[in-house]
Amino acid sequence: MAAGEGGQKVDEFQPHPVKDQLPGVDVCASSSPSWPEAVFLGFQHYLVMLGTTVLIPTILVPLMGGGNKEKAEVINTLLFVAGLNTLTQTLFGTRLPVVMGGSYAFIIPTVSIAISNRFNIYVDPHEWFKQSMRAIQGALIIASLFHMIIGFFGFWRIFGRFLSPLAAVPLVTLTGLGLYALGFPQLAKCVEIGLPALVILVLVSQYIPHMLKSRRGTIERFSVLFTVAVVWGYAEILTLAGAYDRRSLKTQLSCRTDRSGLLSAAPWIRIPYPFQWGLPSFNAGDSFAMMASSLVAIIESTGTFIAASRYGSATPMPPSVLSRGIGWQVANNFIISHFIMCYTLWPQVLISRYWFKIFYSQGIGILLDGAFGTGSGTTASVENAGLLGLTRNGSRRVVQISAGFMIFFSILGKFGAVLASILLPIVAALYCVFFAYVGSAGLSFLQFCNLNSFRTKFILGFSLCMGLSVPQYFNEYVVTSGHGPVHSGSTAFNNIFQVIFSSPATVAIIVAYFLDCTHSVKHSETRRDSGRHWWTKFRYFERDSRSEEFYLLAFKLNRFFPSI
Repeated sequence: MAAGEGGQKVDEFQPHPVKDQLPGVDVCASSSPSWPEAVFLGFQHYLVMLGTTVLIPTILVPLMGGGNKEKAEVINTLLFVAGLNTLTQTLFGTRLPVVMGGSYAFIIPTVSIAISNRFNIYVDPHEWFKQSMRAIQGALIIASLFHMIIGFFGFWRIFGRFLSPLAAVPLVTLTGLGLYALGFPQLAKCVEIGLPALVILVLVSQYIPHMLKSRRGTIERFSVLFTVAVVWGYAEILTLAGAYDRRSLKTQLSCRTDRSGLLSAAPWIRIPYPFQWGLPSFNAGDSFAMMASSLVAIIESTGTFIAASRYGSATPMPPSVLSRGIGWQVANNFIISHFIMCYTLWPQVLISRYWFKIFYSQGIGILLDGAFGTGSGTTASVENAGLLGLTRNGSRRVVQISAGFMIFFSILGKFGAVLASILLPIVAALYCVFFAYVGSAGLSFLQFCNLNSFRTKFILGFSLCMGLSVPQYFNEYVVTSGHGPVHSGSTAFNNIFQVIFSSPATVAIIVAYFLDCTHSVKHSETRRDSGRHWWTKFRYFERDSRSEEFYLLAFKLNRFFPSI
C-alpha cells in the first residue's frame, strides 16, 4: 500500500465515500421488523404525531368560539383523517415511511377566517364555531384542487427533475431546523419538566446504548416510550403534590397534567364523518390564501419525503414518485367523498381498469380534511421523519401500524384523550431531537456537492441565510405592528405573502432552486458541482432496480403514473 510523507498511509487522508443509501439503518423502508417490535414502534410514532395533532386545534378552536368539547372533537377528527392519509400515502403515494398529519402552514389563513368580522353576528359560541369551520372547510376544498393539479398533472415532477442535491440541502435542512420555535422555546414554558425530558432522551438514545452494547438496538428504538413514561409520571407526581397550586395560570397550563380539559370533554365513542359541522361555505379570498398555504405544505412535504427516504435507507426518489406523493397528499383526502358521490356507480368504478385514471384526470371529490372539518390541511410529519433517524428503523409497515393506532384512538375518544394530554414541554423536548435529525439529513446531501466551488458556497450560504432571516423579519413585523410587511386593503392578499415568506423551507428553496438553475449554468462543471450527476440514474425506474424495490406500486398500478 502506498504511503505519503512522514510514513502516513494515503488511505487515511481519503474522504468518506459517497453513499446513495444511508448505511447503518437497521430496517429499511421495504423491510419489516418482528410484529411485536413493529407494534411498539408504531405506537411510538403515534405518540410523536400527537403533539401537532393537539397543538393545532388548541390554537384554532378557541378563536372559533369553541370550547373543550369542540376541541376534543376536532382533535379526534384530525387524528382520524391523519390515519387514513398515512395509510394511503404509504400504499399509493411515495410508499415511504412518512406519517401524514396537520400542517402549521394553514394556521395563518385559518386564524384569519376564525377572527373575521363576518362571524360577529353569531352570539351562540357553538354556532360561531360551526360557521367558522364551514368557511375553513370550503377554503380547504378549493385549495385542494390547486394541490392536486400540482401533483397529479406532473408539475411537481418537472420541479423534481431539476432539483439537485445542492438545492435539496437548504430545503431539507430548514424543513427541520425551521421549526425551532416549537423546540426549546416551548420546552422552556415548564423547564423543570421539559429539560429533564430532553436530557433523558439524549442519554437513553445516544449514551446508554454504547455502554450496554448487547442491548443497543432495543434501547435506541424505544427511548421515546421510556422518556415519555418517566417524565410524564414525574409531572403527575408534581401535580398531585401541589407544586403548581399557587403558580400563575400560564404556568399551570404548561406544567399541570390535569389542565388540558380533553378527558372530560371527549366522548367515549365517536366516529368522525363528512360534513359533521354542516355544508361548507365558500369565499374567494379565503380560498386564495389557503392555496398559498397549500403551496407551502407541498414544499415542506417534499423536504420531509427526502429526509424520510434517507432514513429509510431508500434511494433518491424518482421525480414521478415525488409528484405522485404530492398528488396523493390531496388524493387521499378525496377518497371517501368520492365514494359517497359515486355510490350508485360503485360497481362500474371498481371494475374499471381506468380507476386510477379517474383520479388522475378528473379529481376525486371533496378534500377529506375539508369534508371532515379538521381545521387544517395535510402535510408530511417532520417529527416522525426525525423519529426514523433516532430509531434507525424506516419500515413502511411500522408507519402503517401507527396509522391503525390513529384511527383506533380517534374513535375511542376517552382513551385517545388520555394520551393526547401529554404535556407540551415533553413533546417539545422530543422535537429538539427530531428536528435536528431532519436538519442533519439535509446536510448529508453535501456529500454529493463540490464544496470547494465558490458557486456552491454562495448558493448554500445565501439560501440558508435568507431562509432564516426573511421569515424572522416577517414574524417580528407581525408582533410589533399587528400585521405583516405587506399591508394592503385585501386581507387575502396580505395572507398570501405572510404564509409564503413565513416558511423558512419555502424561502430557502425559492432562492436555492432559482440560483442553481440560473447561475453559471453554461459552465461544464456546474452540473457536477451541484451533484446532479449522482441523481441522474434514479430519474427512471428501469435505470436502477433499487428504485422499483422501494417505490413501485403493487398490483401493476404504477402504469397509471408516468415515470418521466
